[in-house]
Amino acid sequence: MSDSSNTKPPSLIDALIPIIALVIMLAAAVIYFGDNSSYGPNQIALLVGMGIAVIIGFKNGYTWASMEKAIVHGISISLGAILILLSVGALIGTWLLSGTVPTMIYYGLQILNPSWFYAATCVICGVVAMSIGSSWTTAATIGVALLGIAQGLELSPAITAGAVISGAYFGDKISPLSETTNLAPAVAGSELFNHIKYMLWTTIPSISTALVLFIILGLNETVTASNSAINALNEQLSQQFHISVVNLVPLLILLGLAIKKVPAFPAVSIGAIMGAVWAILFQQELIIRIATQGSDVFTANLMVVWTAFFDGVAIETGNQELDKLLSGGGMSSMLNTIWLIMCALSFGAVLEHLGMLRKFVNVILAAAKSTGSLIASTVATCIGTNLITADQYMSIVMPGRMYKEEYKRRGLDPVVLSRTLEDSGTITSPLIPWNTCGAYMYSVLLVNPFDYIFYCFFNLINPVLAVVYGYMGFKIKKLVTK
Repeated sequence: MSDSSNTKPPSLIDALIPIIALVIMLAAAVIYFGDNSSYGPNQIALLVGMGIAVIIGFKNGYTWASMEKAIVHGISISLGAILILLSVGALIGTWLLSGTVPTMIYYGLQILNPSWFYAATCVICGVVAMSIGSSWTTAATIGVALLGIAQGLELSPAITAGAVISGAYFGDKISPLSETTNLAPAVAGSELFNHIKYMLWTTIPSISTALVLFIILGLNETVTASNSAINALNEQLSQQFHISVVNLVPLLILLGLAIKKVPAFPAVSIGAIMGAVWAILFQQELIIRIATQGSDVFTANLMVVWTAFFDGVAIETGNQELDKLLSGGGMSSMLNTIWLIMCALSFGAVLEHLGMLRKFVNVILAAAKSTGSLIASTVATCIGTNLITADQYMSIVMPGRMYKEEYKRRGLDPVVLSRTLEDSGTITSPLIPWNTCGAYMYSVLLVNPFDYIFYCFFNLINPVLAVVYGYMGFKIKKLVTK
């Protein structure tokens, strides 16, 4: 059943009502529920906002059948991400059980100095993400271990998460292996390596400034963890796990698969399976301790490893902080994030179907007279799309389609648009709690986006620099007419 010809485009008031209502409800969720706002309150706010948009759609002549179809399509584009989320949950569970994450923490505590820890975290994540083209995989592996090291050194989890995300998105953004790095030039009509080269003008100053800020924070950090405390933590790790560099093999296999461009879902799934195999091979004492008392060896291995896949692991050492560090993972740990993503994408899909997002862009374009204001409008649209549709791919594709002809009409090279899409769409997605990227980072790093957002220096600086370049006319390439 399709919409009749009696449908009419939304007015600006129509478009504003559901968005204003959502903003008010999300703010109320944070005020009343605090850190628990992402565990149900935000989802209800998104569904109520969608309901308000649906009512406006009825007013404008749209049928429920067409809106339901749009919702189903909106959710369907996230299915790939949902599969990756589930496999990442399994990977974290088996890597905790196999000793892979504890081994990274053990050696990291010995190598990383608190004074330059934040900057080193950013650089390490940047190099890994650049090599494999995935900010998500970087955060779920190296990022999780670095958060554990920060806890051992009694450093700030929020700043560490900010450093992880800054580095991961820097590397992801300039990696030719990254999906978003390929998507932006494809949408804008530019060439991949020209796009990457052109991005360096905004990316390098942004990451350099971020590193300086992380160094300053590290030098000013009051380190309360003594060498004896770190040694005691490593001793406890050694008591719980068989610590060896061999435990890092699952990580090396995963990085190798990513470099070979194996798609994320099978690559992470193989990494999770390798973690399970390594747990059986090298962590028999731990498995027997976790297993139900009286279980034979076969049953103990089967039950503990199986549980690690779907429900993670729970380590009991007598030290609550260490237990929290070494416990978690499993597919079930990702279910709340999946719930949030589905609600957010449903809301965004209805707004797109009813023409509310295009209404905003048309209003913005009417006011964007200069090149600087056009780039600023693109940045604002990408951020707004991230807020409303909750998906970084949508924040690249939709504004890219909407602005492509306008950039061409004004004589701007397609690399200007593709760079701007990445400077804003890709970079800001992990800063929004209900965005797929923000929800994912919360799930794997276990740090609230409202806490780490202020320390994602690269992600905050980059969009601002893009706008500044636009108004200054610096490195704004003109279209060459033949």
